[in-house]
Amino acid sequence: MKRHLTNALKIGVPLAIGVWLVIYFYNALEPGQREELFSAFRHADLRWMALATLVGWLSHVSRSWRWRYILEPLGHKPGFWNCYHAVMAGYFMNLFIPRAGEASRAISLYRTEKVPLEQGFGTIMAERAVDMLMLLGIAGCTVLLQLDKVGLFKERITAFRSNQGTTSAASSSSWGIWIAATLAILALAGAWLLATRPRLRARAHDLAQGFLQGLRSVLRTKDRRGFIIHTVLIWAAYIGMFQLGFHALPETSSVPFAGILAGFVAGAVGIVLVQGGIGVYPAFVALIVSIYMTAPEGGGYIRPEALAMGWLLWLAQTLMLIVLGGLSLLLLTLKRPAKP
Repeated sequence: MKRHLTNALKIGVPLAIGVWLVIYFYNALEPGQREELFSAFRHADLRWMALATLVGWLSHVSRSWRWRYILEPLGHKPGFWNCYHAVMAGYFMNLFIPRAGEASRAISLYRTEKVPLEQGFGTIMAERAVDMLMLLGIAGCTVLLQLDKVGLFKERITAFRSNQGTTSAASSSSWGIWIAATLAILALAGAWLLATRPRLRARAHDLAQGFLQGLRSVLRTKDRRGFIIHTVLIWAAYIGMFQLGFHALPETSSVPFAGILAGFVAGAVGIVLVQGGIGVYPAFVALIVSIYMTAPEGGGYIRPEALAMGWLLWLAQTLMLIVLGGLSLLLLTLKRPAKP
């Protein structure tokens, strides 16, 4: 009886989280945003969105393979599918609990491959550092390729923020103060705990050592060419998904590649700012991409088609992570842990 209950929970919990995430994201949308999303979905050529989603999924496959390259110098040769399911389940958990994905990935690989948590987490942080450099490089190239539009970008962003109203600005400022104060309190509490709890201090030291080992493993990987190729493939797939999605609507299919890159960077910023990029991702994408389209009728800064495209891309990415990430989490829970 106990085993049947355990198996039922292993299946039911990931499914319940997946359903909850769908309901959560839907309820988080305002009525106007829901109508924008449904309207975009009705007018889109879903074949292009399906192809874009496939390319986006391939980026996660490539990320899973790349992870194996930096685990090898640490003495681990995990199976591809264990790495893949850990990566996808990590994305899934990030939607459920912000910033929980990295810990989830490390725990999953420890469970299936017995990779020490500090080493698994360290390699994940090293990956994040490499990816941040890639994003900064893409953003820098985007700016250099269109220096003539930098002033226009600033003007649009300033106008967009002012249109949110003074109340919203005041609220944002107030929230910023509270967040800064909370972070300061947490930092002080963390410092006090590290100073008074030797066991916790030792754990933090192990995590720091794991991060340094992860950074060194990037440089010591035996197949540097493979690591570089997969890093390029990951980001090429990200941009490719973004670009293919624009063909789903006739009005956005003619946006130049410069606009695609600018919108991609804006969307990446939106995802960083808000969990799952709800509302912010489509707005940021539309605000920047509209620069490369004819001005909307009746004035304004955002073309409705650009906003629709932002919603379609957000929906494709979010549903992919919920469905495939939830499936990976389910398969991991059903898999027997590796023997020490």
